[in-house]
Amino acid sequence: MAACEDEVRLSPELLEGVADQVACRAVVQEQEVAQGLPPRIDRSASGVQQDPEPKVKATTRAANFAKKKTPQRFKNPTDLQVRMRTGTVYIVITIACILLGPIPTVLMLSATAGICASEFYYMVRRDAKLPNELLGTIAAVLYPLSAYFLGWSGLVCVTVALMLSLLIWYVFWTRSRIGDVSVSFFGACYTGMLLSGLIVIRSAIPGFWGSILLLAVYASVWANDSFAYLVGSKLGRHKLAPQLSPKKSWEGFIAGLIFSGLAWIGISFIPGVTLGIPQAFVFGVICAFMEVLGDLAESRIKRNVGVKDSGTIMPGHGGLLDRCDSLFLAAITSTLLLVGSGAIPFSM
Repeated sequence: MAACEDEVRLSPELLEGVADQVACRAVVQEQEVAQGLPPRIDRSASGVQQDPEPKVKATTRAANFAKKKTPQRFKNPTDLQVRMRTGTVYIVITIACILLGPIPTVLMLSATAGICASEFYYMVRRDAKLPNELLGTIAAVLYPLSAYFLGWSGLVCVTVALMLSLLIWYVFWTRSRIGDVSVSFFGACYTGMLLSGLIVIRSAIPGFWGSILLLAVYASVWANDSFAYLVGSKLGRHKLAPQLSPKKSWEGFIAGLIFSGLAWIGISFIPGVTLGIPQAFVFGVICAFMEVLGDLAESRIKRNVGVKDSGTIMPGHGGLLDRCDSLFLAAITSTLLLVGSGAIPFSM
C-alpha cells in the first residue's frame, strides 16, 4: 500500500494527450505499412543506442573554411562574371596550345571538333533523329589531323571513308533512315571539316609568326563575340533575329563588325601576310558577318530541338558548341579570303 501511495498520480488531461499521440503514431504506421514502407523503430523508446554523429571529413572542413573566407561577391557571381571566368580559361588554353607549336594546335582542334560533334548529335537526337555518333565523331576528330599530315588529300580521304561507312551502316541497320545518314554526315563536316581551315592558315607561315596569324584570327572571332555581347546588352534596342536569338541586337551586330575589322587590320602587319589595311578591314567585316550567320544557325538548331544550350561543359556559355558556333564559318571564310587573295602562301 505504501508503494502504491508513493506512485505519481497522472492528471486526466495528460493521459488524454498521451493517448492522442499514441493514436496518431498508430495511424501513421498503418499508412506506411499500406504503402509498403518498412516500419519505423523508435530507438529512444526501445533502448537501442543511437548511432553517433558522423565525423566530418577533413576535406569537408577545409571546404567549409574556404567558403567562409571567400568574399561574398565571389560566392554569388553574376552571369557576366561566370561567363568571363569560363571564357578566360578557354582563351588561356587556346593561346597556350597555339604557341606551343603545330602538334598541340592540331590536337586542340581535333578535341574541339570531337566535343562539338558529340554535342551536335546529342541535340539532334532530341529531334527524333538517330545519327551514328561514333562514325560522325571519329570523322570530326580525323578532319584536322588529316589536314595537317596529308593536306587536301587527307580531307578527301576522310570524307569518302565517312560516306562509305555511313552507307554501309544505312544498308545493314534497318532502323536507320536517310535523314539519319544526312545528319551524321553533316555533323562531322560542320564541326570537323570547317574547322580544318585553321590548319591551312597555321601551315601557311612556318614558325612563330604562323602561330601569331592563327591567334589573330581567333582574336577577331573573340572581338566580334565580346563586343557584340557587351554593346548589345548595354545599348541594344533593335532585335536582330528575335525568333532565333532574342538577345542579339543590331547595335551589337554593328559593333561586332567594326571590332572584327579592326582586329583584321592587325593581321595585315604580320610578317608573311600580304594584305592592305582597307582590304583587311573588309575581310574582317565579311568574317564577322559569317560568324553571326554561324551563331544564328546553331540557334536555329537549338530552337528546332527545344534545348537552351548544347551542353554544360562551359558554365555561362553552355556547351563548347555554343562557344565555337561562330568559329566554324569564320575558319573556312578566313581561309578562303586569305588564300584566294594571295595574302598567305598556299602549299597544301
